[in-house]
Amino acid sequence: MDRAALLVDTVCRLAGAENLISAESNRLRQAILNYDTPQLFKYLLEAFSLQGISDHAARSYMDHHGCPAWQDLQQATARPPACSKLRSYWSFHGCGYRKDSRTCAQPWIAPHCSLPRHDLRNGRLNQTTYSLFLFIRDVADGNLVEWVDQTLDQASLSNTAKHRASRMRSALIDPLRNVFGVSDKLLNMALADILMAAPSTKPTWIEVGSGMIAIDTLVHNFLLRTGIQRGLGAKHGFGPACYAEGGCAEIIRLIASRIDARQFNPDYPRVFPRFVQHAIWRYSAQLELNICNGNNIDDRTRCRNMGCPLFRRCERVAPHA
Repeated sequence: MDRAALLVDTVCRLAGAENLISAESNRLRQAILNYDTPQLFKYLLEAFSLQGISDHAARSYMDHHGCPAWQDLQQATARPPACSKLRSYWSFHGCGYRKDSRTCAQPWIAPHCSLPRHDLRNGRLNQTTYSLFLFIRDVADGNLVEWVDQTLDQASLSNTAKHRASRMRSALIDPLRNVFGVSDKLLNMALADILMAAPSTKPTWIEVGSGMIAIDTLVHNFLLRTGIQRGLGAKHGFGPACYAEGGCAEIIRLIASRIDARQFNPDYPRVFPRFVQHAIWRYSAQLELNICNGNNIDDRTRCRNMGCPLFRRCERVAPHA
């Protein structure tokens, strides 16, 4: 662990963001204070749309075609829907809508269904939109802020103080995993932005948000190439295992406990796993420091990038040797 912490500490000094608070934080904080579910729904929906293509391309499509608002879906579902799948969150499964072929699981109802009417990038996003709306309407009773408050309160009080932070994260993430088309990575990214934007009167939100970690292939492969995974006996493939016990997320939380993030910004919490994860991502991403990624490294052999600041201390594991 000492070697892993030393490597990642170097990465944080090179690539750590001095201000990791979202540019939307003021707007999100106001939405939280106002219990503004429509605004929070809008933010989540836009965040969940950033998958499958570049962020720039996804945002450009939304700028040109718009994004369904909370009020649009309220109006669309005000009367009993023609499709039984849209009657509740729990009945919304197996929709199967495809924009390219204009088909779904019940095509004879499609002309009367509101779901395909929104001009989103693909049919999966139409399904995600309704699934998220129905979750907030039916599970959170239409009030996302109150649902988060109650969920965190219950999780923080249950059992013992041990693993309290982990219980609170799971209490939020686990139910939302059933929203159609949403990955752990997107959930952690979007929820972290919202939770960390909370006012100081909600310290639990900030505590939980600072520990939410988004694992993508860049972060996973960094831990693999440097030998950190192997050194901690946690070698695994990219995917759900990254969030399981002993996976990438747990490794980053362990390393983050050895790095005082306040040295990078006095307003940061001392232990800030999201900051550590984001620094690793920036160190690797092509549009950031562009050092540890598949464009610069042939993963069939050991890395030969002697210009990498970690080169002499890195194990340079070849993922596909």
